[in-house]
Amino acid sequence: MISDQTPARQSERIADVFIMPLKGFSDERGRFTETFRREWFPWIEWNAIQSNRSDSKAGVLRGLHYHHQQIDYWYVLNGRVRAGLVDLRPSSRTYMVTEMIEMGEDNNVGLFIPIGVAHGFLALTDCTLTYLVNNYYDGSDECGVAWNDPQINMPWGIETPLMSPRDQKSRFLKDIPKEELPNG
Repeated sequence: MISDQTPARQSERIADVFIMPLKGFSDERGRFTETFRREWFPWIEWNAIQSNRSDSKAGVLRGLHYHHQQIDYWYVLNGRVRAGLVDLRPSSRTYMVTEMIEMGEDNNVGLFIPIGVAHGFLALTDCTLTYLVNNYYDGSDECGVAWNDPQINMPWGIETPLMSPRDQKSRFLKDIPKEELPNG
């Protein structure tokens, strides 16, 4: 148990996104890191009920995804990723603001992503990312916006990433009907 954990800090750019600096402890046996505690986010009402793992090769880009019913909490187990976020909630004071966060080896953090914030990541190295969610997988709540949408202008730092067929078909914001976008 880590009793002196640094508190989560609010993103400097996007409302309701929190970055949790994590402490690791190493000795001759290896390393230990406590990656998540519900009590780190006492002001948010949610319960993580499913954990997922994503393994990616360097150069893979996953996203941008957004949900109407799901909160995510990300942690990079190994490797490095560049997480990209954009606030798609019209009622948010940070609507359409973007943020890039390097995660992994050089920045040991957890990332709390609220409903309505589109998110994705570029694998800078071969990597493993785990994430907790507050709802069981529901394909109907798996929405996407194009990673290279000029309206979002996310600075990924790659021209031709490796992507899934589904992510390759994601539309630009201007082509997504308003009722399919977050309403919060």
